[in-house]
Amino acid sequence: MAEPRVGRGTASTGPSSLGLAFPGPSFPGLLPEDRQPVIIAARRTPLCRANGALKKLRAHELLAPVLRSLLAEAGGDLAAESVSDVVIGNAVGGGGNVARLAALEAGLPVTVPGVTVDRQCGSGLDAIVLASRLVAAGGGGLYLAGGVESISTAPLRAHRNDDGSPDYYTRAQFAPLSLGDPDMGVAAENVAAHFGISRERQDAFALRSHHRALAAAAAGTFDGEIVPLAAGSGAAATADDGPRPSLGPALMARFAAVFASGGTVTAGNSCFDADGAAAVVITSVEHARRLGAADGLLVLGTNTAGVAPQLLGVGAAAAAEQLLAAHGLTAADLGLVEFNEAFAAQTLACFDQLGIDPEQANLDGGALALGHAYGASGAVLVTRLLAQARRSGQPGQLALAMISIAGGMGTAALLGYTRFT
Repeated sequence: MAEPRVGRGTASTGPSSLGLAFPGPSFPGLLPEDRQPVIIAARRTPLCRANGALKKLRAHELLAPVLRSLLAEAGGDLAAESVSDVVIGNAVGGGGNVARLAALEAGLPVTVPGVTVDRQCGSGLDAIVLASRLVAAGGGGLYLAGGVESISTAPLRAHRNDDGSPDYYTRAQFAPLSLGDPDMGVAAENVAAHFGISRERQDAFALRSHHRALAAAAAGTFDGEIVPLAAGSGAAATADDGPRPSLGPALMARFAAVFASGGTVTAGNSCFDADGAAAVVITSVEHARRLGAADGLLVLGTNTAGVAPQLLGVGAAAAAEQLLAAHGLTAADLGLVEFNEAFAAQTLACFDQLGIDPEQANLDGGALALGHAYGASGAVLVTRLLAQARRSGQPGQLALAMISIAGGMGTAALLGYTRFT
């Protein structure tokens, strides 16, 4: 069931005092300022194709510079002293605890703990959800939360045969075979067929994603959110390398179906694997004021839902539908929407189900152009929403981040932009 808000309690401050004007007639109100979660900073690395510019950096080496940059923006030494925990999502790493490793690599005190979350593609967003709930529960201080993925350096994985020899596999099992456990591309074909998403719509949407990402990059839209990385051999990675200016309708039409004979899902309307990291600073409204934060995204509610594994791509729509209904909202009330574009087919199916106009979502392109860094992608969505909200400058604007997840799940977060000064 969707949660109407992150926590319960009698609000000590009303929506108007935070610059919010909610359209939902039954919105239940905010939490007290010492427990109302708010995201006050967000940063990410460049997203680069796997085995490309970032291939020499392990996961903690991708994430640590982002954490350092966040602390500097949030208040420097004052912010670092008040970090309660580091909560990081990761999907295909080497185990251990990359959150703790990256925190120490970033120079945080040894007294700051870390926890790593695995909900596969949803890991980065779910890490942010978990941190927001810790704030709402009265956890105090601030939390660094997000996700990281180094697909380039991900370890080889194997089961043991009876004789002890390794039996290598490319991905984990996500659902019992009796329910169906399709590969991601096959699941995208299932969604396209089930919901009638044509090849033409998929190609047009993917092409638009590239055009929007290219335009955003040219305008410097991503510059303020990207933390440059030293990528080895004296080179620096400073920008996303996925958007393709050479793509056009004719070239898109030449891509063959990849996952099913006679299908509609192609390399052109599917995302590519990427390396990258993204994280945010989450704290209470009360603590944000003490740090001198000017604005932020209030975490108003979150939800995770399950769907049939065969149609895993629409998990995000199920989660978002429940979440919006719990707040008495519809898609028309949303000002900003970010959805992880793993495949054009599932993105369009989710938008159709929710009544979201694709033209009004993913304003600067998405994973079809920028790439999918598994465990980081959900945190990239929130990073993008904070940047977009600040750009639009409209207190009270509602935003939705959502992502579909392997095994037949989806996570969604409802956010609201506010100013403190």
